[in-house]
Amino acid sequence: MNQQKTRNLALMSLFIAIEILMVMVPFLGFIPIGPLRATTLHIPVIIAGIVLGKKQGAQIGLVFGLSSLIINTIQPTITSFVFSPFISGSLWSLVIAIMPRVCIGYIAGLIYEKGKSHPIPAMCLGSLVGAMTNTILVLGGIYLFFGNQYATAIGLSLTKLLPYLLTIIATTGLLEAAVGTIIAVIVSRILIQFKK
Repeated sequence: MNQQKTRNLALMSLFIAIEILMVMVPFLGFIPIGPLRATTLHIPVIIAGIVLGKKQGAQIGLVFGLSSLIINTIQPTITSFVFSPFISGSLWSLVIAIMPRVCIGYIAGLIYEKGKSHPIPAMCLGSLVGAMTNTILVLGGIYLFFGNQYATAIGLSLTKLLPYLLTIIATTGLLEAAVGTIIAVIVSRILIQFKK
């Protein structure tokens, strides 16, 4: 096995270990905010997409998605049904738990790959779009597939749910994206140098 493949394998293992550690340590990976859980688990996914490529970023995103499925199944909140088909009885929960998280790494990696000639702006854009992709797809999926149930669970009428979710995107979503972007760019630059 050549040195580059060995480094990539070591980094993949590291990213998987980080994702699992962040899930296991309370308030590190999933941070309860009202009925939702804000997350920092998107950050290693974004970094993996930038440093290792879009396919590997998608694989680390799959680990994030499976972690979300597991944590919402074994430690449910009033809204965990949107992430766990074992609670909701709907496969749409599986889609919401996994698909947006896979997209994070793929999109971050794709944007960086296309803009490699300007690495810092490409890292910033990839990180920001990757993080917002997760937020928009998760909250959009909640609205589309579980709108009535979700509104009832959090004590809102369906007519107030969309403004509520848009507020989350504009506040928590942007905060997650901003923090994720700063950390992802700093760490990605270091790891890209390590890979060389």
